[in-house]
Amino acid sequence: MTTLFADGAAMVAEVRVSVGQKAPKGAVLIATELMKMRHEICAPDSGIVATIHVAVGDELHGGEPLITLEAAEVASPAPTQQDAPRADMAEFETRMALLDDAARPDAVAKRHASGMRTARENIQDLFDPETFNEYGALAVAAQRSRKSEEELQSRSQADGINCGTGLVGGRPVAAMAVDYMVMAGTQGYQHHRKMDRLIEVAGRQNLPIVLFAEGGGGRPNDYDVENLIAAGLNVPSFRHFAAHRGPKIGIAAGYCFAGNAALFGVCDLRIATQHSWVGMGGPAMIEGGGLGVVQPTDIGPSDVQEKTGVIDLKVGDEKAAVAAVKQVLGLAAPTTASAPEADLRTVVPVDRTRAYDMRTAIHAIADTDSFLELRRGFGTGVICGFARLEGRAIGLLANNPLHLGGAIDAEAGDKAARFLQLCDAWGLPMLSLCDTPGFMVGPEVEATGQVAHISRLFLAGAHFSQPLVTVILRKAYGLGAMAMAGGGFDRPQFCCAWPTGELGAMGIEGAVKLGARDHLAAINDPTAREAELHRLIDALYARGKALNAASLLEFDAVIDPADTRRAVCRAFDAAGPAKPGPRYVDAW
Repeated sequence: MTTLFADGAAMVAEVRVSVGQKAPKGAVLIATELMKMRHEICAPDSGIVATIHVAVGDELHGGEPLITLEAAEVASPAPTQQDAPRADMAEFETRMALLDDAARPDAVAKRHASGMRTARENIQDLFDPETFNEYGALAVAAQRSRKSEEELQSRSQADGINCGTGLVGGRPVAAMAVDYMVMAGTQGYQHHRKMDRLIEVAGRQNLPIVLFAEGGGGRPNDYDVENLIAAGLNVPSFRHFAAHRGPKIGIAAGYCFAGNAALFGVCDLRIATQHSWVGMGGPAMIEGGGLGVVQPTDIGPSDVQEKTGVIDLKVGDEKAAVAAVKQVLGLAAPTTASAPEADLRTVVPVDRTRAYDMRTAIHAIADTDSFLELRRGFGTGVICGFARLEGRAIGLLANNPLHLGGAIDAEAGDKAARFLQLCDAWGLPMLSLCDTPGFMVGPEVEATGQVAHISRLFLAGAHFSQPLVTVILRKAYGLGAMAMAGGGFDRPQFCCAWPTGELGAMGIEGAVKLGARDHLAAINDPTAREAELHRLIDALYARGKALNAASLLEFDAVIDPADTRRAVCRAFDAAGPAKPGPRYVDAW
């Protein structure tokens, strides 16, 4: 005999068996109820009901006998047909299916016909398989007071933005992908709440945030909250996103105006596709301001925004954009070095007046295929981008001798300063390759605000907190050369030069012509005057050439160009690990 006892306070709600009834193992004998919750008591082994000690309605306090079973072999009933689907799971599956792109075949077909991908396709491509956790997927537009739940679920999926966290190359990352197929990517009430939630989650661990920005600004017809707000200017999303301390990488594809453009603009790194249009005001805002009717394709096309510096990296399509994001996010992990096979000794021509391509030097110094150049179409006097050196991720900044002889103008100064800020915020050491005659000069140049723009480069260098190594390839003249070294040749962790290096307070030829003007003018014979000019230039060059300048401790060393990779790596190794510096990265 086996007697079952009450294990706590409850009330007998149901007696499922009678005396003499055969009960297979696992059969429900009695159901009790407490606090509206029902508990089923089952037969621990098969047997025959010998005694029922309670009745429906009895109060139990614990320890009372319930049923006594007499041991007996009782066959289990034959399995029945599978139970009908649970209503709650069926509702869940139906609701979740509306989030799939398959639920919107016409919109997806239109999207694909334009050469673009859906928000969910971009998310799927970005994250490692089976790692993405979505936040707020069931949100709909705040329009329940005017539209049915069914319509909102089928037409405002996730309120137009897919948010979540996951792994990209094994690195934890957060992402927000605006869904242009929902109300043209406009930003609704729940849309912003989802953004705020994700930014807060990402902020706890300083996760990178990847933003797929597309669409317009605020949505004017979220009727559910129209009596709660006047203009909605207290939305915190923009401030919180701008203040986020982790890396922010933006991708713009298609039309990106107003609020989406503002979010894209505060990203540390801005990537845009060839077919993108970015502007602070879209066609509706322009027309509403009485400024005429324009087409969206007239506003901030990618070729224009590349020249203005708004775009850091222009790519062909969203697939290429995601690939670039993965490359940038992968900088956090060291890789195996892949040394280029190039003769650095021949990069700089023997003739010191001949220009050369600095990118040849960059690709010969950096690990093979590791250099990712930024803002190539803006501030072309300097070259900047991410690279690897013996597997170590670095920032790389260089002058461009093919543009103004390597002189630094206002745009180049802004570009270099912002890149220093970015690498400081991301904790990347900097390699600077110097070949500049200095800052660009002249009345036309000063009309561009040269003083303010160039001074920013000194500010960025003074506050740069990562290891900095400067290599002088050829010209290192004046304030421009000092700025390329973080403010002075005493600033870098290691400042060295190739044998082709030459230093001066200004260009050698110009310095001689100015300093010896009266002396040269006093020589009447043109041939003799020209010979004296070259003698003075040669003398000043001999004084400023790398081997002599190093002997006077103007900088730390002269190195064999072929040893550049090893020398720079040794300097970085001695500096210790880099740590993220100040978060501020200004828009330019």
